[in-house]
Amino acid sequence: MLSVAKVQRRNAWRYYVRGVAFGDGRRPVGQPLKDAQEAAGLPPGRWLGRGLAALGLTAGAEVSERQMELVFGQGRHPDADRIEQHLLDDGADAATARRATVLGQPIEEIEARKQTPLIALDFTFRPQASLHVLWALGDAHTRRVIERAHERAIDRALRWLEDEVAETRWSSGHGRAKTPALVVAAWRHFENRDGFPLLHEHCLILNRVQRLDADGDPVWGALDTYRLYRHVVAAGTLYTLAITTEVCEELGLATVPREVTPGLRPVMEIAGVDSELIDWSATRRQQIEDVLEGLTYKYAQKHGRLPGEKAREGLGWWAAQDTRREKKTPRPLEQLLVWWKASALLKFGQQMVDGLLQRCRAAGAAIRARVDPHVDVVLAAVDVAAVVFTVRGRFARRHVLAEARRHLLETLRGREVTRGLDDYIASRALSDHGRQTTDPQPGRRAPAADQIFYTADFPEPDPWFIAGAGGKPPRESSRYERARVASLAVRNAIRAARTTAAGQADAPAATSAAAHTGEQHHDPASAPPHAVDHPGRDATPTPAQRAAAIHGHQQAAMPEEYLGGRTTDAGTWLRTPKNLERLAAFTRAADARRRAYEDRKPPAGPEAPAADGRRQEHEQQNRQPGHGQGPGPRP
Repeated sequence: MLSVAKVQRRNAWRYYVRGVAFGDGRRPVGQPLKDAQEAAGLPPGRWLGRGLAALGLTAGAEVSERQMELVFGQGRHPDADRIEQHLLDDGADAATARRATVLGQPIEEIEARKQTPLIALDFTFRPQASLHVLWALGDAHTRRVIERAHERAIDRALRWLEDEVAETRWSSGHGRAKTPALVVAAWRHFENRDGFPLLHEHCLILNRVQRLDADGDPVWGALDTYRLYRHVVAAGTLYTLAITTEVCEELGLATVPREVTPGLRPVMEIAGVDSELIDWSATRRQQIEDVLEGLTYKYAQKHGRLPGEKAREGLGWWAAQDTRREKKTPRPLEQLLVWWKASALLKFGQQMVDGLLQRCRAAGAAIRARVDPHVDVVLAAVDVAAVVFTVRGRFARRHVLAEARRHLLETLRGREVTRGLDDYIASRALSDHGRQTTDPQPGRRAPAADQIFYTADFPEPDPWFIAGAGGKPPRESSRYERARVASLAVRNAIRAARTTAAGQADAPAATSAAAHTGEQHHDPASAPPHAVDHPGRDATPTPAQRAAAIHGHQQAAMPEEYLGGRTTDAGTWLRTPKNLERLAAFTRAADARRRAYEDRKPPAGPEAPAADGRRQEHEQQNRQPGHGQGPGPRP
């Protein structure tokens, strides 16, 4: 999971040095940062990114307080003091010596134009709640595995941002260039503001990168931070996919979906971690829900209706702000581990706490035995395209790529993902189901690949209302819930066609050669090089067996306790396969009735005046298409 915050003002570095670098606490005034970190048992910050070589730094080196002030406070070289003194000794004037240490445009010039400079972006990476529980209550080996996977997932996300996203811009955006070299200062934290486990990393990405000018000389410029913002979700899904896959493969675990907010995407948690333990670690979740219930009641009293999806998101943000605690004094990790273990033992008992990893491995073994590591690209592309279209309407490649990574995490349940499979599924979804809506303008620069938007022609289910559980008010179905219904209808049609074709292929007249052709992991027509091989198999399954295996795989085969639906919450009855089928049938029947009603000719009546005839003709020409005819292009 990934969140982003801006670092804009010149004194913002003080907040990070005094608070973030001190474990989100409050460092005593006058105490050096290094001494305060050693006294509190906190790890120092470390430098990351390929752009460190241009500054004379190495990856993994410690971040000092003076370097934070120079780089993130003044926009200067981290070794500016030595460079400036050397120039002064050579006879340069003070202004020239100082200007030589500035990275890019001086912050003073930006402020002189009455503008607020954007110094850095704070990317905060954190794993799922179940991984926090395993990390806090597990043994030393489990903690090392999770921390190592956390570090590698962050490195992988940063490398992807450098290779695919990072660009520099100059001359008001008229000049652009790829800059695969970021400068990042990372700070690791172990707890939330309530003192419960929350492993996360603050990564400050400097808004300065180096490029080559027309003469081939290196110059410093600003990042295209808007481009970084647009790819935050895709980077976050890559981090979640990477850390979850590595931990599951190393420890023999698997994942199950858990609904956090009704109507939104479920979070893939580690199977076997009890919901009580997750609630114990996520203390603020219940506080936010309590405040959100009161805010929802006030909204309904004021507006006379329940809040919609966007309004619920806004109320959730206000609830999170109202429940935000004050900073506190941090503690060493060794003390936190003892306190967490004692707190969990007192609340849940020794059997639940000490047997946590064994339960997770047992549940993971049962899931991994029943989940086939094959990925059907055709069904994956349909699912990804239908979900993104129903949720967004118009979408770019980054949206499809993020959904492809979610699909892999949900489908493979923690199994290893072949590199490049997410990109292939995204490309397949766009080529098979996307329809480009961005047209090049004459006389203007052609849009970049990430600036091209698409739409699709999937039928959109109508909204429906869902009864509240536990005394909560009813709510309207979310866009994601409608997207699942739209995707299911198309995938079922593909499965039905495959089953029919497979039955014909299994007839006595079929030859053995026909049964052994094609790629069994992906689409046989394209045969991309992303298959997961199984050399131990003696014979290739028949087409009917492959269709049955993929059908069972896409239904998310899990142990018996998880077969009730897509989430482990009993109250989320909507996402069970039976009810999704039922909703898809209701939607098809409603669309059929609507088309029959719209196609019915109106009864002949008295002759209308000419003006009314022209109005009826105008209304007939501008009538919107029905759901069965597809939504058509959006404005």
